[in-house]
Amino acid sequence: MVGDRSLATFRLLWLLIRGWCCFLYITDGYPVYPCLIEDCDHLVSKTAMTRVEGENSRLRHYLARLHRKTFCYSKFVEMLKASIRLLIYYLKHRQVSLLG
Repeated sequence: MVGDRSLATFRLLWLLIRGWCCFLYITDGYPVYPCLIEDCDHLVSKTAMTRVEGENSRLRHYLARLHRKTFCYSKFVEMLKASIRLLIYYLKHRQVSLLG
C-alpha cells in the first residue's frame, strides 16, 4: 500500500488488513486509526512499534529507492513495489533466481 497518512489512504489499507483476523492492532497513535479500529482491538504503544520501525529502517538500508529525499532513483509506484518484493524475497532466501 502506497499513499499518504490520510484517512482515505488508511481506509484502503484497512480493507486489506481487516480480514487478517488479528486480535490486536498496535499503532503509533496517529489520529486516523481510531476512526476504523475499535478501541478493544487497538493498542497505542510507541515501544511496541520498535519492531516495525526496525523493519522500516532495514528496508531503507538495503533498498536505496526508499531513502528519503533521493533523486537518484525512480519513485514510480510499480517499480517501488517490485523492488520491495525482490528485496524481501532475497532477504528470506539469500538468492534471486535470474530465470524467474
